[in-house]
Amino acid sequence: MPDSLDDAPFAILFAFFFGVVLVRTQATYWLARLVTVWSLDHSRPVRPWVARVHAWLSGASTARGIAVLRRWGVVAVPASFLATGTKTVVNAAAGVVRMPFARYLPAMLVGCVVHATIYATVGWAAWVAATAAVTGSPWGAAALLLLVGAVVGMLMVARRRRGARAGTVTSVGSPDER
Repeated sequence: MPDSLDDAPFAILFAFFFGVVLVRTQATYWLARLVTVWSLDHSRPVRPWVARVHAWLSGASTARGIAVLRRWGVVAVPASFLATGTKTVVNAAAGVVRMPFARYLPAMLVGCVVHATIYATVGWAAWVAATAAVTGSPWGAAALLLLVGAVVGMLMVARRRRGARAGTVTSVGSPDER
């Protein structure tokens, strides 16, 4: 293994990103599937964390993921790896609707290959360039920090506006905790 991943061969970067996304998407799918089953089973007490996850799974983003799955079917799973913010929602939706694992697994593996390829090439190059800018100049670090802050701020404003338009509360947690 190289001292730094800056000089790592494509195969190592690909394997790393493939492994990360494989674990993440499997955890998302199975957690959503289990919480859905547990929430429907009224014979067992509902733990607070299950209620919180169920509240998220019952929300608008998962509903959009379910709508995408209904429209596009299993093709939505690998396609979700191409756009930011859709991977978690679509994989969670696949768990909520209890997509058969025999159909889900091949689609998810194709998505993992797409994700690992993107991140091991373009994504890694962007990361290396950003860290070089930060470590090479205090002005580069300040510019990168401002850029990240601006993006986070814009996302927060957009989320609040969406919540205000929908007339919903956008805080995390169950209604009892708000």
